Amino acid sequence: MNPIDALFRRLRAENRRAFMPFVTAGDPDLAFTRDLLPAVAESGADLAEIGIPFSDPIADGPVIQASYTRALTPGLKLADVFAATAAVAARPGWTMPMVAMASYSLVYKRGPDAFMTAALAAGLSGAVVPDLPVEEAEELSKRAADRDFKLILLVTPTTSPARAEKVVKACGGFVYVVSVVGITGARDRLPVQIGDMLARLRTMTDLPLCVGFGVSRPEHVRELKDVADGVIVGSALVKKLEAAAGDRAKALADVRALVRELSGALR
Repeated sequence: MNPIDALFRRLRAENRRAFMPFVTAGDPDLAFTRDLLPAVAESGADLAEIGIPFSDPIADGPVIQASYTRALTPGLKLADVFAATAAVAARPGWTMPMVAMASYSLVYKRGPDAFMTAALAAGLSGAVVPDLPVEEAEELSKRAADRDFKLILLVTPTTSPARAEKVVKACGGFVYVVSVVGITGARDRLPVQIGDMLARLRTMTDLPLCVGFGVSRPEHVRELKDVADGVIVGSALVKKLEAAAGDRAKALADVRALVRELSGALR
C-alpha cells in the first residue's frame, strides 16, 4: 500500500488529522534539508511536502519565491533533490511519507515515467503538481495510478463544481484544497466559506481533503481540525529558513518549535 494511503487509513482509525509542513528543498542547501526533514518528523509532522525549486513559480507568494531563489542560486538540480530525499528515506526507522511539490515543467522535461521512477526511488510517494490543468491530466493520472504514485491536484475556491469533480477523480492520495483566492502566504484569518467548500467536495470523493494556502496559526489549525483531513503549512515555516544561512541551529530550532505548536493544535 502507498505510504500516503496507509497514513490516512491509520489517522482515520485514530480520529486524527494530518499535519503536513511544506519545506523548500535546498534552502539554503541540501545538507540543511537532510537535517530539516527528520526534525519536522520528530516534532509532529505526519507527512512532508517538499518543494522542488522552480524559476517561474505560478501560485507562490514572496516568501516561497525568495526561498526558491536562494535554493536555485548555487545551481540546484532535480537529481540533487532526489539524492537528498533518498538519503533521508534510507535513515533507520524512517516512516514519514514525503511528496514533492513540482511544476509540471519539471515532470515534462524529465519525462513522466522517468520522473516517477526517480521520485519513487528517492522515497517520494507522490507529487503535488499545481500547474497541471485537469483537462490535460488524464494521461499522467493513469500512469501514476499504474505505479501507485499519487498525483495530487489543487481545487480552489473559484473551481466550478463540474471541474472540481474532474479534479478529485484525477487525484490520488489526497486532494489539495486551496483555502483562499490568490497566492501562498500567511493570512490573518481563513475564509468563512472553507467549511462549505469542504462539504461540497466530500460529496464528490472519499479521498482525504487537506487544506493549504494561508494556514499559519494555531487558531487556523483548530478551525480546520473538525472539517478537514489534514492541514498544510508552508510560508510560515519557510519564513524560518531565511535565517538558516547564518544560524542553522536557530533556524532548525525555530522550525521545530512552530511544527510542535501547529501540530499540537490538531491534537
